[in-house]
Amino acid sequence: MTDTPHFPLAAVVGADELKLALCLTAIDPKIGGVLIEGPRGMAKSTLARGLADLLASGQFVTLPLGATEERLVGTLDLDAALGEGRASFSPGVLAKADGGVLYVDEVNLLPDHLVDLLLDVAASGVNLVERDGISHRHPARFVLIGTMNPEEGELRPQLLDRFGLNVALSGQTLPQQRGQIIRRRLDFDAAPDAFCAQWAAEQQALKARCEIARGVLAGIELDDQSLATITERCFAAGVDGLRADLVWLRAARAHAAWRGASRIAEQDIDAVSEFALRHRRRESPPAQSPASSSPDSAPPSPPKAPEQGEGSWGQMAAQPVATGRRREVPSWPKKP
Repeated sequence: MTDTPHFPLAAVVGADELKLALCLTAIDPKIGGVLIEGPRGMAKSTLARGLADLLASGQFVTLPLGATEERLVGTLDLDAALGEGRASFSPGVLAKADGGVLYVDEVNLLPDHLVDLLLDVAASGVNLVERDGISHRHPARFVLIGTMNPEEGELRPQLLDRFGLNVALSGQTLPQQRGQIIRRRLDFDAAPDAFCAQWAAEQQALKARCEIARGVLAGIELDDQSLATITERCFAAGVDGLRADLVWLRAARAHAAWRGASRIAEQDIDAVSEFALRHRRRESPPAQSPASSSPDSAPPSPPKAPEQGEGSWGQMAAQPVATGRRREVPSWPKKP
């Protein structure tokens, strides 16, 4: 953790939904992290870095876009191998992020196998490395924050689904909010220590609220009634698999803890529904009525018999195949 002050989360203007999603994952990292979609210049990294203050370690680690698998998971310590003739483990980014925030900018531009590995470790909380003659296991419990601009390429659906929550930022900020954002940024750049001291009380209150919520989280039951409501709504949304149900239930419990409640309520389920469903929702196409159901429709004509020697090429026309609606992608400008 560096001593250089960074912009406090409590001082960020707007982005209330994203701040809530980040706090929920800080309360329960088992939710599976947050995928943030939005254009450049939307303070995504500022928000993620401010989240580190809400965790016990305050650790914030960034995964470089060009990182290799060895850099991510760790590898053989060559100095020990060559100098001392023994196999020793050299920790990677996952070990450094343990207990804090692992931030991955432009996660959609990372190779798929690295994203898959990253999500596996985030879900299990353990990094197991067996390569180059070494076998090493270490804890890797962190809040995973990924950002992406879909205009520059999307994640495969299998990987998209494995992010717990998904939040989309709008590139259009109201003039009044824009002014507040710029003024606070200028004040921070001019005197970082003074600015952080000005917001210390609000930041400490936010941190204390997350700590209290983590303390009561285990006492909130994942009850059958809440689960039944969530499973019905997941089925109605047409989501594939069961990860949405589990993530939604955990996020609702974290929201109840965030409110200071002792049980999950309908408002907790509603508050996190879009976070859990946005990147998983699949709308079914409208059912098509058969042609015979219409009284005015003419019966299909029998196929014309092929002439001698022509075979049956082109006898059967291609049949339309219904597909689900594609997830809408906001139109954001590409990076220069």
